[in-house]
Amino acid sequence: MMKRYITYVLLLGSPLYWSQNKTETSTYQQKWLLAQKENEETAFDADLQLSDAEKTLDKKILQMRKQFLSETEKQKIPIYNSSFNEIKPLIEKSKLFEVFQSMPKGGLLHTHSGGITDVKWVISTARKYNECYVFDQKDNSHYIFGQLAFFEKEKVPEGFVNLDKKLASNPDFEKELQNLLILKRDNLCTYTDYWIEFEKRFKRISLLLPYRPFFKEYYLKGFQDLVKDKVQNVEVRFIFDELYDFQHGKYPLKTSITDLQDVLKELHKSDPQFSLKLIYSSFKFLDPENIEKQLEIAFELKKEFPDMISGFDLVADEAAGNSIYSFQKNWAKLDQLTRKYGVEMPLFLHAGESTSVLNKNVLDIGLLNNQRIGHGLNLIYFPKTMELIRKQHKLVEVSPISNQVLGYVSDMRNHPARVLLSNGIQCSINSDDPSVYGYEGLSYDFWVAFVYWELDVKALKKLVFNSVNYSSMNETEKKKAITYLNKQWDDFIQKANAKLN
Repeated sequence: MMKRYITYVLLLGSPLYWSQNKTETSTYQQKWLLAQKENEETAFDADLQLSDAEKTLDKKILQMRKQFLSETEKQKIPIYNSSFNEIKPLIEKSKLFEVFQSMPKGGLLHTHSGGITDVKWVISTARKYNECYVFDQKDNSHYIFGQLAFFEKEKVPEGFVNLDKKLASNPDFEKELQNLLILKRDNLCTYTDYWIEFEKRFKRISLLLPYRPFFKEYYLKGFQDLVKDKVQNVEVRFIFDELYDFQHGKYPLKTSITDLQDVLKELHKSDPQFSLKLIYSSFKFLDPENIEKQLEIAFELKKEFPDMISGFDLVADEAAGNSIYSFQKNWAKLDQLTRKYGVEMPLFLHAGESTSVLNKNVLDIGLLNNQRIGHGLNLIYFPKTMELIRKQHKLVEVSPISNQVLGYVSDMRNHPARVLLSNGIQCSINSDDPSVYGYEGLSYDFWVAFVYWELDVKALKKLVFNSVNYSSMNETEKKKAITYLNKQWDDFIQKANAKLN
């Protein structure tokens, strides 16, 4: 009886079972593939199609990433639990870094005045001026240790010593000064009040930048660094201050713009494609009355220099400053100011540079003429606003290294930008304040994003072109920039494929 049953199963039951199982497997597979397709179609780069050459490079650099991660694992390097400062030497030695150095970056949409130029250069250049001094005493209510400034010889405040003489008598002080100008996160578990230390770095050079001769040198060097790293346009969150020298005293506020135009003319002799926009920036800790005055100045400058001033922002620690909502009366007057001055003032506000759901600055973005969001880290906690931002085609300016150094993200694999990108939020890659973090350019940030976020060439291309498409250039400027970028990108793909054969 049992033998007959087994024979029946083998002859009849088994085909029926396998046929049913095959049908169920096929149905499951179809649903799985559909789910995958639907998720891919929501991603920020879903509209892009790669050429055969781009697909070839994609395979090559994905293999390079796989090999890099395999080697670090063999050497037991805790790459996912390391700070940028710890892995920076590894980045620089990697073959992937060479690829990103040669890759055109498009534009840098988020960086700050006072944070774009190598601190070693800052020290060596400031040293050339006999009128440059450094404060070498303990912090007081006016100055902090390591603060640099220019003074007339007979007007040097107590506690300041000539920088050149200080370095000549104590060569080790140069390294100490470098460390005072760079903010490093040496260990992800070490406690530091990073915003206080961050602001000290800016304070230490804040008295250098308004000195007109140094001002011009500083920005020429900063823009040259960007050009070298394949950046073709930059938008600086610019804090306006009256420039001065010891022959003429203070200059009008607009001198900063005319001097930067002169810097651009010099740069265009070798790099005619480079462009610059300034986002007039004030501070979140000011009250609405002060911000009203700042907006008036911004509109006045934009009316005179419409091709240079692109918009308005408020900066400073979001946890300590006023909310965007608290300035609603200022935002309500923008249309009135537009009619008064005949120019429009888009907003490029910092919002969501926070890990707290209690920070609701991102809610304002969907209500304002604000096409780009600075950081937007906690946008993922507000799903309806995130969907609104996507529908409004607004862009988030992401600065991965800055976010880690300032303590918002530890393991870069968990960066909120990964959620934004997969949900169709357009982003760009930015460096924020690279000199403060001890590097120049954009290659490091692209390397970090590629390795930790598991990006591919399609994602990289979308991020690069977003930085031009979402720039504040006018349509004529943008069309020219895109044409140039397309040529640069195609050239990069060809040369990278040839080199990596």
